[in-house]
Amino acid sequence: MNKQQQLLFMEKSSVAGKCHKQLGFALITSFLSFFVLILFNFSDLSAGRNNTRGITFLINNFGNVIFDQRPHSTSLPLNGTLNATNSSTTTLPLNGTLNAQAQSSGRVTKAPVQPISDEIEKKNAGFDSDSCSGRYVYVYDLPKRFNQDLLKNCHSLMKWTDMCPHLSNMGLGPKIHSSTGKLVGNGWFATNQFSLGVIFHNRMKQYQCLTNDSSLASAVFVPFYAGLDVGRYLWDCNTSVRDASPLELVKWLSRRPEWKTMWGRDHFIVGGRIGWDFRRKTDDDSDWGSKLMLLPETKNMTMLSIEASCWNNDHAIPYPTYFHPSKDSEVFEWQRRMRKRKRRHLFSFAGAPRPDLKIRDLIIDQCKSSSKCKLVGCYKGAIRCDDPLNVMEAFQGSVFCLQPPGDSYTRRSTFDSILAGCIPVFFHPGSAYAQYLWHFPNDPSKYSVFISENDIKDKKAIINKMLLRIPKHQVAAMREEVIRLIPKVIYADPRAPRLNTVEDAFDIAVKGVLDKVDKTRKDMKEGKDPGNAFWEINPAKFDMPKLAKEGEKNTNRSITSV
Repeated sequence: MNKQQQLLFMEKSSVAGKCHKQLGFALITSFLSFFVLILFNFSDLSAGRNNTRGITFLINNFGNVIFDQRPHSTSLPLNGTLNATNSSTTTLPLNGTLNAQAQSSGRVTKAPVQPISDEIEKKNAGFDSDSCSGRYVYVYDLPKRFNQDLLKNCHSLMKWTDMCPHLSNMGLGPKIHSSTGKLVGNGWFATNQFSLGVIFHNRMKQYQCLTNDSSLASAVFVPFYAGLDVGRYLWDCNTSVRDASPLELVKWLSRRPEWKTMWGRDHFIVGGRIGWDFRRKTDDDSDWGSKLMLLPETKNMTMLSIEASCWNNDHAIPYPTYFHPSKDSEVFEWQRRMRKRKRRHLFSFAGAPRPDLKIRDLIIDQCKSSSKCKLVGCYKGAIRCDDPLNVMEAFQGSVFCLQPPGDSYTRRSTFDSILAGCIPVFFHPGSAYAQYLWHFPNDPSKYSVFISENDIKDKKAIINKMLLRIPKHQVAAMREEVIRLIPKVIYADPRAPRLNTVEDAFDIAVKGVLDKVDKTRKDMKEGKDPGNAFWEINPAKFDMPKLAKEGEKNTNRSITSV
């Protein structure tokens, strides 16, 4: 072997040695990587096995996706539900809506994975800890003509009022800015009393136990803006126009599979006006309202309205006030201020005379003649009663607030006075005692004063003197009860996460509906006729409640007891 061949052989040997070393290193590295991958795959497979039930649970119980996966609840799209084709495969983004591109292409980007809460972990471990059991609500995705289209045509919803400003901010109305520090927080709005249907629907989107699986639902919500619909036609249109939407609605509902479960007895709707506006008895064009709640189908449904009628399927819930807090702390701070508030006036009245209501004229006369009364006159052309700051200032400075009947038994002013910590004074049992049974105490004397309107008309009662006769300790106890009622008569801001520890008027109303449906379901299983909870009329509904003790003698009955 010559020198050149030796050099070539040595070079090849060197290269081969390096290759052998690299090959050995590669083999060792591959073996270690393979071992690590096996470990990780085994971990993933184990996690997958453990989480299989959890994933199924999240899909089938949409309400718990909202409640458990996020510190605050997620808003649904305006229709409140996912469509059926996407219900089992689509994960909503964190903002609760799908962008237009994703909707058109059919491809949806999944939301970031959130940690599974302890509650779901317990569910996976076999514990029955579904906090929404018995509380699931299914929301219909109604055709737009029953809700969204009404909002688009807001200029024509009322004859004398442009409702567009009042329906801004999800129905709360224009924001109130107070530079004087009279109001607490940012939750104050010039809310119209007829916007409750929109507010309630938007609050429902924040409800923690929504489900897109109707078979899980304990109740079914029908988001038809009935009050806005009928408000367009109350004065000038014939009955066929007023009844057109209600007839279309029941035709649509009766074809749904959800309807046939209980034939509508688990369905509920929010009127947004008083119950009488939906119970026209004749087809005479001069008769008032629509016949929405007198149709064969709707007799099985429950209506929540700002004032109930004599029918058993009408339930009154509070009028919307000006206060819509987004935090518990705003509620507590407002209550604290109302407890400390100095009240210079013994009583006050905000309102106007009514041609057919003598009681109004007599109360205004008594207020004018007393130095202890604050009168906020709402005469024709006056705007003082339309100014929330003006009304709230008068009520906050008064011990008692007079609440006689107006166009109907009830008044929005009742809830404004409670919000101000002012003790309401009623003159007819239908103004409160036969209403708001889910929200007000069973004993009216705890939070209010009653003076018979007949005693006022017969000049047997002087309001100033009768209120002064109430002992101070009793007045203090009533005011404290009124202030404790404040959370129960407000509707939280639907644009913010729901309140954490406070149950508002919406929460209490939904709970009332669920309790009623649960009892009805049990009655039906036992073969009982549930008709008395729905279509039957109750002539005694507006009678004065009985005293706590039968035959109790009370010299102040017309003042603090009923």
